Amino acid sequence: MKLAELKGFAPDQGIKILENQELKEYTTFRVGGPADLFAEPKDPEELRDLLVLCRQNSLPYYILGHGSNILFTDKGYRGMIIFLGENFGYIEKMGNDLRVGAGALLKDVTDFALERELEGIVFACGIPGSLGGAIYMNAGAYGGEMKEVVHQVKVMDRNGSIKYYTGEEMEFGYRTSRIQDTGEIILEATLRLRPGKIMEMKERTADLTQKREEKQPLDMASAGSTFKRPEGYFAGKLIMDAGLSGYACGDAAVSTKHCGFVINKGSATFADIMALVEHIQRTVEEKFGVKMQPEIRIVGER
Repeated sequence: MKLAELKGFAPDQGIKILENQELKEYTTFRVGGPADLFAEPKDPEELRDLLVLCRQNSLPYYILGHGSNILFTDKGYRGMIIFLGENFGYIEKMGNDLRVGAGALLKDVTDFALERELEGIVFACGIPGSLGGAIYMNAGAYGGEMKEVVHQVKVMDRNGSIKYYTGEEMEFGYRTSRIQDTGEIILEATLRLRPGKIMEMKERTADLTQKREEKQPLDMASAGSTFKRPEGYFAGKLIMDAGLSGYACGDAAVSTKHCGFVINKGSATFADIMALVEHIQRTVEEKFGVKMQPEIRIVGER
């Protein structure tokens, strides 16, 4: 749908909507075609107006954060991408709690907590992406998960109504949360932390940062871990043991630094990445009888 065809939209409302925005510019994989429409609301009220607009026009929409776990197709997205970026990137301290907008980058959250000597979220210091995405998929690393620090989550449903969930009500599991089933939009969360010892926290942060730099291809475009961890196995080791280290399809390749990462060496397409993902799945299942499930989310017109 083109902007001129959008019923109920008045440019003087102040909501800026762009056409044919290239989605590769908004993901860490650097892959993806154009979105018909692209909007970045400045607050929850504008977000609600956009949802109303989409509903009035029977227009599909997708909520996008930092784009660190997303693979958009080469054809892009037929509908509206709603980008929750800097306008939802606030971080506030409330006692030992942090009130954090969905658009805040996890690195900024962990730095903020460290500066205020608040412990509990150091594990996330190197996880790419925004808070909203981290809660959506219960992101975790080095023995920690978001479910351990999420006290309350503020969401908006498809009708624009605001709801609050406790951490327990979020039904967190391995890389899952209830939001994946309800379709609600995470607006902000309260993270419950605790006073920490600054030197120990700095040492732990430095240690985890060093481990990531040594073991992960942080200098290459990727969406992080490509596959979920199969029960009883490690995805990267299975891929390595299958002889696929460095294996490539076009400009998509298995990282030689960490086989759990599929990387974009420069001009990989969606087709390249999917061909590689499917080859990995077939090979690992043939050799070890293990089904590999992608951790990345695939979005857009096939």
